[in-house]
Amino acid sequence: MEGPAKTGVEAWHAYVRDVKEETLDEILADDVVFLSPVVHTPQAGKPATKMYLMAAFNVFPGDDAQAKQVGGAGGEKPQGAFKYVREVLGSHDAVLEFETEMDGIFVNGVDMIKWNDEGKIVEFKVMIRPLKAIQRVHANMGAMLQKLK
Repeated sequence: MEGPAKTGVEAWHAYVRDVKEETLDEILADDVVFLSPVVHTPQAGKPATKMYLMAAFNVFPGDDAQAKQVGGAGGEKPQGAFKYVREVLGSHDAVLEFETEMDGIFVNGVDMIKWNDEGKIVEFKVMIRPLKAIQRVHANMGAMLQKLK
């Protein structure tokens, strides 16, 4: 299927591999909306979305190549590698299923991403299961967001 989602997913995977803040500036629309599994109100705009995505990459364990703090020099060795295990693509939308482990808790979730005609992300929604995983992510994200502010 052709459309912004195909190239958008490729750009997203490149960001996940490199975790560079400037890449987010390139792939996010100014009016992007971030929908978190642990915050009930949508977070509107590029600055808020960037903050949440950067916090997530500091909270979710990656493989050894991703085991670095965003904007910093290196983090602790991850407990379980974050990886995408399935993709479903439409012309302007994609659902990317992921898995990882945090503090011995299996985390399974999806990133639901929507692109505009210019190929910029306009909506990023994260959903996570099971309940223990949501609770762990909530606690860790809250702490990381405080550090980033």
